[in-house]
Amino acid sequence: MASALLYDRLQFAFTATFHYLFPQLTMGLALLIVYFKSRALWTGDDHYHLVARFWIKIFAISFAFGVVTGIPLEFQFGTNWARFANYAGGVIGQTLGMEGLFAFFLESSFLGILLFGEEKLGARVHWVAAVMLFLGSWLSGWLIIATNAWMQHPVAYRVAADGTLHVTSLSGLFTNDWLLWQYPHNMAASVATSAFVMAAVGAYYRLSGSHALYAKTFLRTGVVAAALASFLLLFPTGHEAGKQVFAYQPATGAAFEGVFHNETGAGIVLVGQPNMDTLTIDNAITVPWALSILVYQRAKAEVRGLDTFPRDTWPDNVPLLYYAYHIMIGLGTLFVAVTGTALVWLWRGKLFDCPWLLWVLMLSAPFPYIATTAGWMTAELGRQPWLVHGLLRTADGASPLVSSGNALFTLIGFVGLYTVLGLLFLFLIFDTINKGPAATPQAQPTEGRP
Repeated sequence: MASALLYDRLQFAFTATFHYLFPQLTMGLALLIVYFKSRALWTGDDHYHLVARFWIKIFAISFAFGVVTGIPLEFQFGTNWARFANYAGGVIGQTLGMEGLFAFFLESSFLGILLFGEEKLGARVHWVAAVMLFLGSWLSGWLIIATNAWMQHPVAYRVAADGTLHVTSLSGLFTNDWLLWQYPHNMAASVATSAFVMAAVGAYYRLSGSHALYAKTFLRTGVVAAALASFLLLFPTGHEAGKQVFAYQPATGAAFEGVFHNETGAGIVLVGQPNMDTLTIDNAITVPWALSILVYQRAKAEVRGLDTFPRDTWPDNVPLLYYAYHIMIGLGTLFVAVTGTALVWLWRGKLFDCPWLLWVLMLSAPFPYIATTAGWMTAELGRQPWLVHGLLRTADGASPLVSSGNALFTLIGFVGLYTVLGLLFLFLIFDTINKGPAATPQAQPTEGRP
């Protein structure tokens, strides 16, 4: 059973991680598409219509792959995590059901209008469709994050006579303290991903000497949006989300900061390796008092150490949690530095003719995906050993009748299938980028456009 649980966890981790590569791009793109459609409607400039049309194609490809890879996640609740589904289905079924019934159909319906209805419906209706696509995609994110936030910090539930959980208040579920900071943090990460991708495409066009005017639009919009989103990731959303971890999951906070013993005036570890034998950080480079100040706003505040909590409530892989957290924080700091530099060069009018910075922007495209993956690893590894924090342990949520052989077989199958899907996605995306925004002769933008 232990090995079956391991394969169940690996399968869900792999399929969820792969799936989220797609919606993290589409949710951010939805906001940027509304911006371009609004510019087109306000100015009557076909250039922005063409820009929006190009990114709607990218959105559609990513959305399609997100749908294909998202469906197996729902089925795994019944196949691999039946006891969890039976125990908590009265709660998570509410939010997941609403996500499928309302958000997904809203998003998919108006995506069809955006793709095929521009000429028939006119600019204003097409703009409305873009807004509805944005609302659908961000509502989808809200409902999924509400589900995860409840698993991190259960609220608004009751225990029935048969031991299962049920919602007592939807308003309580949707005003969960954990949700109110996790959601904006997640959506800022999504905007950062799409903005970095947009800036990277613009940098690629500029370096290759193709689609010159679109390159400038992509760079300008991408750099500004990425800078704003990167700052919001650190403060206030990341800062407040971190404080909530210490408030509601203090053992997790101690683990990902590497605080093994009570510390007064605790510092933040910039570099170091957790040693689980000695419960210390080897080769540590720290910023004194910083953790106490950030969490409790007092330089001499005491931060509770991991060794003060029962061992069976520790996250079950402290080193991996520690590294995932520090990768997320490190990349987030790097994003601020890169986009801040690019903003200065843009303001000085030198960005479009600065090859080294264009290369940096182009090569930065994969890193928001890595940072977001590390962030979700931090959240999910940090919740362990619980599926529903404080209520249901992960070991008690797996399906009792699924053998290790069955779980391993389907895991191998998903790895093979998703490898093929990943290659197909990259082919379609690169083909769309290489073709560039489609321009009709009468809609060619004029030189000198900002």
